[in-house]
Amino acid sequence: MADPSDVSRHLAENLRRLREVRGLTQGQLSKMSGVPRATWTNLESGSANPTLAVLTRVASTLQLSIEELISSPKAVTRLYRPEELTTRTRTGVTVRQLLPDPLPGLQLERMELAPGARMTGVPHTPGTREYLTCERGQVVLHVAGQRFALVPREVLVFRGDQRHSYQNPGDDTAVAYSAVLLAPLPA
Repeated sequence: MADPSDVSRHLAENLRRLREVRGLTQGQLSKMSGVPRATWTNLESGSANPTLAVLTRVASTLQLSIEELISSPKAVTRLYRPEELTTRTRTGVTVRQLLPDPLPGLQLERMELAPGARMTGVPHTPGTREYLTCERGQVVLHVAGQRFALVPREVLVFRGDQRHSYQNPGDDTAVAYSAVLLAPLPA
């Protein structure tokens, strides 16, 4: 059986870390959960002895289980192996997600294009911006009736809500990175 002081300490550390990682204040969490701000302060100090109802509201607000809240704090780092990241392959093109966790409004991908390969991009919501950089070889971007040939270290910024496609005109594999800043969906 866990020592009660360990449980309080774990709860305090987990709440503080989660709040900071999510960029929230105690006041914001108080409003979101309906738990008084003074209670949040006590929970994060390790001096609180919360009721099950309070723990349930806190866990629900943070979208965690109660067990996750009171368990020993987890390491703040995690190594992701290549096979754990989402990869999709189309004819001659491999696209790999570079962010294992979703970040609202951001997509970051690595594209590997075989010689002669071409891939049509999907237009995003209006107001989206895409940043494309070439790391190796040459990548040609066709967008809005224009053709742009990128070589290593060049960056092209364009509206991602337009029809666009990527192409490798070379004889060697090309590698590019795409950062898409998604515009919010209309209400």
